[in-house]
Amino acid sequence: MKKKIYVVKIGGNVINDSIKLHQFLRAFQALEGFKLLIHGGGAKATQWGDRLSLNAQMIEGRRVTDDQMIDVVTMVYAGLINKKIVAALQAENCDAMGLSGVDANLIFSKKRRFEGIDYGWVGDPLFVNVVRLSTFIDLGLVPILAPITHEGQGNLLNTNADTIANAVASAMVKKYEVHLIYAFEQRGVMKDVQNPDSLIKSINHSYYLELKANGFVSKGMIPKLDNAFQARANGVSKICIIKFDKINRLNQGYDHTSII
Repeated sequence: MKKKIYVVKIGGNVINDSIKLHQFLRAFQALEGFKLLIHGGGAKATQWGDRLSLNAQMIEGRRVTDDQMIDVVTMVYAGLINKKIVAALQAENCDAMGLSGVDANLIFSKKRRFEGIDYGWVGDPLFVNVVRLSTFIDLGLVPILAPITHEGQGNLLNTNADTIANAVASAMVKKYEVHLIYAFEQRGVMKDVQNPDSLIKSINHSYYLELKANGFVSKGMIPKLDNAFQARANGVSKICIIKFDKINRLNQGYDHTSII
């Protein structure tokens, strides 16, 4: 019987709020059993880009990353944010280990190439080193992954954290019963973000396409749901989207969106 592992992804807007981040990390620490965390940090990367007069360019929720921006996102994601999260978890008696996809060749990617669109130094994962990750986990460490990967030629690649969560969760089904959690500010996928009663409690792929076509989901929610459905197709046991401070209350029936 496979051991259960939680693969948790936290969004950048929570990371940008110290109070919310603390609430999330307390909930993450309370998850029992094997777990790992993948974090974004787009809001803070945008802030630092603005300070350096680098305007953020986004295409369907994905950041265009030129030569200057790859330096910014690497410093912000793999440095500032990653180490602050690790330090905060250590304060909660969670033995966290800060990593990026570059470290120990954990995540090997290819540079994204789309006809007519130049994303710059943006990567799409090709390989996740499950053996290395599971070795860290077996040692009692909790990996904290920043969304920076590489392509084997010495170049860093900004890689969407939702995509990394999908890639890691999908790869780890070989060894674990994987529960993938996307955590962010809302209770789940909302049909109307202004209406707290519009939570969609379960969503299948055809319903998602309908919501997307009608504009009910857009921007950063698109890559989140695209990746959630890919992970489901790849054999991930359970996938949910839930409010950041409630991830340890799934078994108590707390409201969330299930991907079916």
